[in-house]
Amino acid sequence: MADSRSDRRPPAPRRDDYDRRGERKRSHSPNDRGSSYNKRPYERNYSSSSNRDYDRRNDRPSYNEPPPPRRRDDIIRPPSPTAEMQVDHIPPPPSDDTNNIPPPPSVPPPDTDAPAPPPVKRVPLSVEELLKKKEADSQKQEKPVFLSKEERAKLALERRQAEANAIRQKQEDARASAKTLDDHQNGGRMDYSYDDRRDDRRRGGGDRYDDRNGRGGDSRYDSRDRDRDGERDRDSGRDRNRDTRDNRDLRAASADSENDGIPFNEKELVAIREKYMGTLDKKRRHIRKMNEKKFVFDWNAEEDTSKDINPIYIKRHDAQLFGRGHIAGIDIKEQKKERSGFYNSLIEARRNVEEVERAREMEENDAKRARQVAFDERHWSDKPLEEMKERDWRIFREDFNISTKGGILPNPIRTWDEAEIPDRIKKVIISVGYTEPSPIQRVSIPIGLQNRDLIGIAETGSGKTASFVIPLLSFIMELPALNEDNASLGPYAIILAPTRELAQQIEQETIKFATPLGFICVSIVGGHALEEQSFSLRNGAHIVIATPGRLKDCLDRRILVLAQCSYVVMDEADRMIDMGFEADVNAILDALPVSNTKPDTDDAENSEAMQARVGDIKYRQTSMFSATMPPAVERLAKKYLRRPAIVTIGTAGQAVDKIEQRVEFVSNEERKKNRLLELLEEHHDPPIIVFVNTQKGCDILSKALEKLNYSVATLHGGKSQEQREQGLADLKARQKDILVATDVAGRGLDVKNVSMVVNYDMAKNIEAYTHRIGRTGRAGKNGLAITFLTHGDSEVFYDLKMMLLKSPNSKVPRELSEHEAAQNKGVDRRPKKKE
Repeated sequence: MADSRSDRRPPAPRRDDYDRRGERKRSHSPNDRGSSYNKRPYERNYSSSSNRDYDRRNDRPSYNEPPPPRRRDDIIRPPSPTAEMQVDHIPPPPSDDTNNIPPPPSVPPPDTDAPAPPPVKRVPLSVEELLKKKEADSQKQEKPVFLSKEERAKLALERRQAEANAIRQKQEDARASAKTLDDHQNGGRMDYSYDDRRDDRRRGGGDRYDDRNGRGGDSRYDSRDRDRDGERDRDSGRDRNRDTRDNRDLRAASADSENDGIPFNEKELVAIREKYMGTLDKKRRHIRKMNEKKFVFDWNAEEDTSKDINPIYIKRHDAQLFGRGHIAGIDIKEQKKERSGFYNSLIEARRNVEEVERAREMEENDAKRARQVAFDERHWSDKPLEEMKERDWRIFREDFNISTKGGILPNPIRTWDEAEIPDRIKKVIISVGYTEPSPIQRVSIPIGLQNRDLIGIAETGSGKTASFVIPLLSFIMELPALNEDNASLGPYAIILAPTRELAQQIEQETIKFATPLGFICVSIVGGHALEEQSFSLRNGAHIVIATPGRLKDCLDRRILVLAQCSYVVMDEADRMIDMGFEADVNAILDALPVSNTKPDTDDAENSEAMQARVGDIKYRQTSMFSATMPPAVERLAKKYLRRPAIVTIGTAGQAVDKIEQRVEFVSNEERKKNRLLELLEEHHDPPIIVFVNTQKGCDILSKALEKLNYSVATLHGGKSQEQREQGLADLKARQKDILVATDVAGRGLDVKNVSMVVNYDMAKNIEAYTHRIGRTGRAGKNGLAITFLTHGDSEVFYDLKMMLLKSPNSKVPRELSEHEAAQNKGVDRRPKKKE
């Protein structure tokens, strides 16, 4: 009966087919999980071993597909619990008695009416989807991920702990494997136990299959199982041998990790070196053939064969590191000394007379170069003038904050002795008490001596007067002396100043230099009788110092002519333009002779060409000095100056760095007066200058201070010239302690040792404020400037804040920095009056 069942083929799955017993048809769809179990046990094909396999999804036998090739993993894999349970419930095969048919198992019939789930069809991704996915992945990888400091520290600790655990686990596994291997090798128990387990498996391995095939089983399964077991044993033997080799390597690595203190031998060091530095390609040595004429050495061309012959190469001279302060700690001088002694001691015996002579010359040259190196390291102040390099001059300009432009310019002067000034003028400079030139004098005097036009932009109180007076006197000394014939042709030089006080101050400074040299200096300013000034010009004058308005009156009345004027200086040019003297200045400059005007070509930048004479006179030289450079002054310079050299000291329009600026907000006039009295009671050394905006306010404040027994002088435009001169003279002579003035005294007024400037009323613009505070901190001394602010001064809040920020000695008060008007420039935020 078993043979007939083994030859029987399973019926084809037809839709109208019924089984033998007339039972309801069963589904033979491959999608049905229990399709093979719907048959009765005697209908199953137990004889065809090629159709028996385990379904990977439910571990049930499948008879519709050929079995895949058996693998070792499938043999040793334990059956799943589900499969065991299903095998236990398979009924035994039917007996020969057909009447004794066992009832079918109580399995719920499947729902044949329900449609089977359609198989999922996998569609490959399109190229667009792959590109999108790749782009999304790349964007995700490129997107930076922010990690806090704690997260980074936590990740670092986790990585470190994981590495330590991995190393520890690797060492423990190596030790355990080595120990197990030693135990098996010593006792031989490993093979014995393995054979026992194999025999047990052979004896009991058929039970599982017997349970599935029935009580009798099938003998063919046993033979196949034995064959598979044999293959598995051979594979296991190979794996065991491979594991033995791996364990041996792990034991060696474990032994090396445990014996870290043992030094490496030479072979290990060579292996490590080759691992990290790479291996050299050892080319096979070429052996010369019998008839080959090329000679072959016993060594390679790359080998160093001189190290064993000459003692110089045996003990090489390495770089010696000495001291600190040199590049990378290397002392060049010590290196040269050591090298000279090293080589001299080795080759001294070989030298002849000529070699000794040559060696001495080389040592002298080395010493000379060493002296040059040491000389270049010195500061520019320690070097003579002829050894100054371009680098030294660049450092010199940086030290004094000097910037120049305008073609090829001469180098600045370091001391009065190095200046190309006539000796007579040098003696006068020393007698006046000028010890060292100021920055503007260092750079402008050499340019003026080359007869170049000049624009000087410097801070107030920087010594601009001497910077144009000294070149002017040197220029006049080369001109013919004044006599009865040429005295009526006018002065050789004119100096224009915006205010009377400044003109008189320049006159006093010029007289100090001009009188010892025999030059006549005359000032023409308003406030004095015109007849007196014309009388002073009766015998002629070398230098005329004037204000633009009075000088134009003299020219219009033919009191003075400028027929031989060859030198023009405009001091405080921006102030003259602000005061409305632009038309007067243009008229004065147009009255100058045109015969000695410089050409507007490249020759105007050539010092030799400009020092040449035009007949009996020289080319006219024009200099302009200012603290600021507004557009009107630039137009004036472009019209009357020829290729000028521009010299800037510091920043245009910037106050002296040594002035401490303080700003205080006050609510009303009474608070202003009380705060001023508090400042005066702090015992500041006189003289003190207080600036107000109006003449009436100046008179009221001066009278209030006089009632409090303060010694006060007044200076404003409403005073007569005699009163103004007398008040200024009293302040300079220390007969008055306080000067109350308007902006008339804000420009060019030079009063020595002014300890404090108080802006009782804030100036209307930042330029006037700059010149006001410039009355203190002059001649390199420290100064103090205090300003009272009200909300009506909001127009200058922004500029004032920026100036305070640039000053290293000043602080911006909180009220000013946070004020709305100080945030933007050029916006008038005062409320407009209703019409």
